[in-house]
Formats: sequence, C-alpha cells, structure tokens
Amino acid sequence: MIPHTEISAKELRQKIRHKDICFGGNRKLKIYGRLSCSSGKRMKPGNRVFFMSEKEAQQHNYRPCGHCLKAAYKKWKNDLI
Repeated sequence: MIPHTEISAKELRQKIRHKDICFGGNRKLKIYGRLSCSSGKRMKPGNRVFFMSEKEAQQHNYRPCGHCLKAAYKKWKNDLI
C-alpha cells in the first residue's frame, strides 16, 4: 500500500506504466477500485492509496468499489449476509 502523499507524480506515472500499481483506494472509506474509475478520480489525494493487486487491497481490509468492480462488490456484499 502506497499513500498518494508519499509518492511523486513522476514516480506514480512510472509505477502505473510498469504495472507496479494497478488499483487505487480510499484510506478513510476502505474502498478500492480501478485507476480508471470515475468515483476514484474524485477523491482527495490525502485519502488516496495505491495497491499492486486486489489481493493486497483485501489483505488491508478494503472492499471492492460498487461502481467499477460490480461483480466483486456483489460477491463481497453477499458474503456479509
């Protein structure tokens, strides 16, 4: 998990290009999603964190985004019931 405030813009672009970062998350809401998600693009940089994989996000107790990861979100939600 890499907080947005601890990475430079140049380093962030480089990590995305090299697939070292594939998902973004909201630190306060504990939600992760695709980097292209319109919901994720609106969050404040201070709340944003980055993950290499879905597995890493789930290990940090983040849940899938209901907007860009609908199937994973539905599975997560059904597992709660």
